[in-house]
Amino acid sequence: MVSIMDETLELEAGQLVLEIGAGSGWHASTIAEIVAPTDTPKREQGHVYTVEIVPELAEIARKNVERAGYRDRVTIICGDGSEGYAEKAPYDRILVTAAAPDIPKPLIEQLKTGGILVIPVGGLYLYQTLVRIRKKDNKIVKENLGGVAFVPLVGKHGHRL
Repeated sequence: MVSIMDETLELEAGQLVLEIGAGSGWHASTIAEIVAPTDTPKREQGHVYTVEIVPELAEIARKNVERAGYRDRVTIICGDGSEGYAEKAPYDRILVTAAAPDIPKPLIEQLKTGGILVIPVGGLYLYQTLVRIRKKDNKIVKENLGGVAFVPLVGKHGHRL
């Protein structure tokens, strides 16, 4: 699923990426390998910001990212990912690794024109669809990529548990 989502994002070197749901930090590291390759000058490298709502997971992700050598290319933020991370917006790409009941408005607002958002949308544990959103001239184009099963996105714009 990580590979499918990375491919669906159409990642390129130099992009600014927001990931919602850091988990272990592994997915953010795979993205950093593409958008911020070490053979690229620092000023041309992209960066990954990843937001994790569970403090213990944010700390695990932080340690894993550091151990794997991505600390300079991945920033872990502990907070409500359903609200995005406006401080570094707008983003070229946004990835959500938990299922939302609907597409959170703050994520659409923080996506650049020409950007791509990939998010699972649907119920708490079943009947979810992976959706790719392209923002074109401030219009939203949605594409259904098929059924998936993810943990629920929690927070202000997520599921109420």
